[in-house]
Amino acid sequence: MAAAAPLSLLVLLLLGPGVWGQTEPPRDSLREELVITPLPSGDVAATFQFRTRWDSELQREEVSHYRLFPKALGQLISKYSLRELHLSLTQGFWRTRYWGTPFLQAPSGAELWAWFQDTVTDVDKSWKELSNVLSGIFCASLNFIDSTNTVTPSASFKPLGLANGTDHSFLRYAVLPREVVCTENLTPWKKLLPCSSKAGLSVLLKADRLFHTSYHSQAVHIRPVCRDARCASISWELRQTLSVVFDAFVTGQGKQDWSLFRMFSRTLTEPCPLASESRVYVDVTNYSQDNETLEVYPPPLTTYQDVVLGTRKTYAVYDLLDTAVINNSRSLNLQLKWKRPPGNGYIHYQPAQDRMQPHLLEMLIQLPASSVTKVSIQFERALLKWTEYTPDPNHGFYVSPSVLSALVPSEVTAQPVDWEESPLFNTLFPASDSSSYFVRLYTEPLLVSLPTPDFSMPYNVICLTCTVVAVCYGSFYNLLTRTFQIEEPSKGGLARRLANLIRRARGVPPL
Repeated sequence: MAAAAPLSLLVLLLLGPGVWGQTEPPRDSLREELVITPLPSGDVAATFQFRTRWDSELQREEVSHYRLFPKALGQLISKYSLRELHLSLTQGFWRTRYWGTPFLQAPSGAELWAWFQDTVTDVDKSWKELSNVLSGIFCASLNFIDSTNTVTPSASFKPLGLANGTDHSFLRYAVLPREVVCTENLTPWKKLLPCSSKAGLSVLLKADRLFHTSYHSQAVHIRPVCRDARCASISWELRQTLSVVFDAFVTGQGKQDWSLFRMFSRTLTEPCPLASESRVYVDVTNYSQDNETLEVYPPPLTTYQDVVLGTRKTYAVYDLLDTAVINNSRSLNLQLKWKRPPGNGYIHYQPAQDRMQPHLLEMLIQLPASSVTKVSIQFERALLKWTEYTPDPNHGFYVSPSVLSALVPSEVTAQPVDWEESPLFNTLFPASDSSSYFVRLYTEPLLVSLPTPDFSMPYNVICLTCTVVAVCYGSFYNLLTRTFQIEEPSKGGLARRLANLIRRARGVPPL
């Protein structure tokens, strides 16, 4: 009995705080949101943002337990005494002229910049080690960052979070423009999310859809922020952002209408269980101000208005935590349709299918007088199969001429005439009113010079190969099929005896 008392006391000590004490409230939180913006060019931009906030002093406390904040990044902050960390991986270029101003701009390739604490003695060494560690975490070529591509800006890249000083000697910045962004970079980025890609908005992050876009940019931003209004203590904030631009004519099959399923091949079914806020914002500014040319389905329960990037915007809000948003089928598929074509014209585009059908682009526009209109099309070069080249590929490849159909204002009023009695050349033109006449014009075909292989090389290779094969095959065949016979010389004969007689008479040795 004496030995049993200490054991029972030990059990009470282990179970007491958890059973009798109050559980400590979580000090971290997660908010996720998706902003969908129809762009002026007709494309659609989707911006994901996941914010994980942790009320902890990572550089003062000995943290051993991580709930929502990624442990890999938390240890990175503590080990290298980071004040801020900003990393972006971008494929493509944000075209401000056609798409407007983005929420967060990033250069093509990989961009990394970080602020270190003033307690760091060797910033260059910490910077090199930091880039190598991040290279392993995100499967990127950040290990190629060295002194040849690292700078210390003195005016740009101010701290985005709390900062006691602005000594730029603790700032390092580097860019790798040739970095290619692929699925290997997206997968570790998604693993940093508390729900990964299993629930919430992250279920839409499918690599086969995100990388078939005109623009793709994923980023990680870590900074200290105030925990409350008095800013007596700080919290660490992790923002994971992902921005993509979908080609509306490709995803919408030649139409500007879009939906979540068309863009991501998935719909929303539930929020992330660990998120305190999960919302989808749809920019419906044109829907509210442009005579209701846009139709959003399902209709939003609430809207949000604010000045964003210098422009007053109206957003339809869909709160996934609200049970009324998810319908009975437990699926939310946001859709946006145009009731009528926006602007003065609307565009019909039918994408080509490789080796099946060509591209078709039709535009209905109204041109002012004495104006110049330019139409530019982006395209990607592709290599042809060797059987698809023409007999004279060096001449080039022809592109079909364009067709311009127009109603030209008439200077005079046409008199009504009988078409059967009018001359034949007058009956060729379609009938029109007296204020305009119809004209169809054709451009000249375009000759495009493409790089062609040297077709003389296959001929030389074939000739050389056939010659070598013929010589080798003939020699081996001759050796394998020829029969050899050895003939013994005869010992006597009349001619030989006569010759020996003559040689003996002359004193010559016999044969």
